[in-house]
Amino acid sequence: MAYDEGLAQRLREFFEGKGNVVEKKMFGGIAFMVDEKMCVGVSRDHLMARVGKEQEEKALKMPHTKPMDFTGRPMKGFIYVEPKGIEEDGDLEKFINLSQNYVNSLPKK
Repeated sequence: MAYDEGLAQRLREFFEGKGNVVEKKMFGGIAFMVDEKMCVGVSRDHLMARVGKEQEEKALKMPHTKPMDFTGRPMKGFIYVEPKGIEEDGDLEKFINLSQNYVNSLPKK
């Protein structure tokens, strides 16, 4: 399954210079792992954002979001953001920061 390389490049640029970030093929797209934990990624043309179960309901009230569901069953703690919701760099950064804050709250591996 192909993914939006332009969106992947925007994520690369955001994480550039941060030594604790690794790209990994995952969910039919690409994921950006922060300290070995999935943070954000790209699936087709959607941003995948790991927001955590506690923040999922709030995140899904944000424009252009929906549950992350590619198997017929939504993944708890993850959302998709449609392309329209991340056209502007500031909007993309808002979701990256939300995900990064959650991932940084998790115990170290």
